[in-house]
Amino acid sequence: MHSYRKIFARAWPIMIANSVVPLLGIADTAVIGRTGSVQDLGAIALGALVFSFVYWTFGFLRMGTTGFVAQASGAGKQLEVRVSVGRALLMALLLGAGLVILQLPVAWIAFSILDGSAEVETIARQYVLIRIWGAPAALTSFAISGALIGLGRSRTLLALQIFTNGLNIALDVLFAGVYGWGTQGIAAGTLIAEWSAAVVGGYLLLRLLRAQQDDSGPFMPWRLLRNAAELLRTLRVHADIMIRTLLMLIAFGWFTQQGARMGEATLAANHVLLQFIFFSAFFLDGYAFATESLVGAAIGARDRCAFDEVVRRSSVLAGITGLLLGLGWWLFGESAIEFMTHLPAVQNAAIAVLPCAALYVAVSAAAFQLDGIFIGATRTREMRNASLYSFIGFIAIGLPLVSAAQNQGLWVAFIAYVVLRAITLWAVYPRLRSEIAAR
Repeated sequence: MHSYRKIFARAWPIMIANSVVPLLGIADTAVIGRTGSVQDLGAIALGALVFSFVYWTFGFLRMGTTGFVAQASGAGKQLEVRVSVGRALLMALLLGAGLVILQLPVAWIAFSILDGSAEVETIARQYVLIRIWGAPAALTSFAISGALIGLGRSRTLLALQIFTNGLNIALDVLFAGVYGWGTQGIAAGTLIAEWSAAVVGGYLLLRLLRAQQDDSGPFMPWRLLRNAAELLRTLRVHADIMIRTLLMLIAFGWFTQQGARMGEATLAANHVLLQFIFFSAFFLDGYAFATESLVGAAIGARDRCAFDEVVRRSSVLAGITGLLLGLGWWLFGESAIEFMTHLPAVQNAAIAVLPCAALYVAVSAAAFQLDGIFIGATRTREMRNASLYSFIGFIAIGLPLVSAAQNQGLWVAFIAYVVLRAITLWAVYPRLRSEIAAR
């Protein structure tokens, strides 16, 4: 029985865990802002952007792992749970090691794309070349997070996130604020925190999996870990999610680029409003992550009734939350804009399209929920295709609207984009549902 209370109990720790993440960026900015130069601050911004893009690209390690682990757990196959986790961890370590080996080409490509003064790029490059050594640990933490969500251990994930970010902030203050190491201190603090998170998270996950082991065989049989068919299936799922994520990044990038063409005030105004959207995503992601694990468990157990119950009740909670968030931004967004910027031109540009941003938040709950359902079901091909169709629709709708109505048209197209994401997944949802009973 998946009550509203049970779903919320899984969702709220994820909401808090997600909201803790931006505190690190705020702390980094505050430490460097008080102890460093303008060039140091710009270098932190560029360096953090590089890792945001790289780690977003490898976000499939979290999402794919959640679906596989949840389904195996729902089917009561603890050996398959361990093997799914083992494959994800092995892939994370290999990909992370690849980033370390290719660090110089990665840095060269990144700074060929990003614009910055010679001094800022020099400092940012030092930051990147230190922090890149944490890539194997960071990607391992993605896989660990996916496993914990798949097993329904959202409170453990919250504790791990608080530990990681708390340690990171403390080390940043120590290295950059006390010792005066500047951006290199920030990078070193993050590097140590990432490896600490991987070790602690790995220990917690190992202890959990050992406690759940219900067979007398080896804990992680190599013959199953290297099963060619399952490895190909895992790679296919991860590739689909990666393509889907890249398409979303390109869509947000196109949105930002179009705003930049309309002038600095419009670019800044859209950036402010996007912060409202990202903040709202913390809450909506909480329900989506909870849905992933519960849907995966229902599919693993071949329980269509449980599947329907999870989808219905989690969607009600997410829908109400989306509407309340949208209403809150519509009513109080003007005050939030005035708090975030004192520039009249930016304030006016943001307030002019504030209702559009509020509407985007309200309707985006459907896309978040359907993402959670399809990730839990590991139906990533449909997600990839939906992302492609909605991206094409976004550009097709956006070009004429931007030409006709400038930023207002751009925001209308942005709303259409998130609605298209939901519609394209909803169109194939009945087939997904019907196949649960057919298994």
